[in-house]
Amino acid sequence: MKHGHELGFDDDGRPVLIAAAAPPYEEEHRQRVRKYLTLMTFRIPALILAAVAYGIWHNGLISLLIVVASIPLPWIAVLIANDRPPRRADEPRRFDKNSRRTPLSPSAKRHELEPGTRTTSQSEESNPPESEPN
Repeated sequence: MKHGHELGFDDDGRPVLIAAAAPPYEEEHRQRVRKYLTLMTFRIPALILAAVAYGIWHNGLISLLIVVASIPLPWIAVLIANDRPPRRADEPRRFDKNSRRTPLSPSAKRHELEPGTRTTSQSEESNPPESEPN
């Protein structure tokens, strides 16, 4: 029995494998949330450890170092969680060095509106060319 291509079967009726397909968005999102929560679970114990260290050694420097080490954890957790999976070799590259770039600022060059007509800039209108001596 043959099935149509839209159902995911080839001409011989065998299912088409999609092993190279990207993981579903929900699965990727779940992994990213898990990474974020794992990194953030180290922050609260670090603050508790700082309090315990101060209670044991009465040394504010050790406690301060532990707190300072826990300050960048949310920033690091967000960066790691928002990072996409590594690009596969068969994925297309978005940057093309030969593509035409859009200029960041408008150029002073004016193009002709119709062939044979000439546009004048404001500087040419305010300063008409001097007539040549006869």
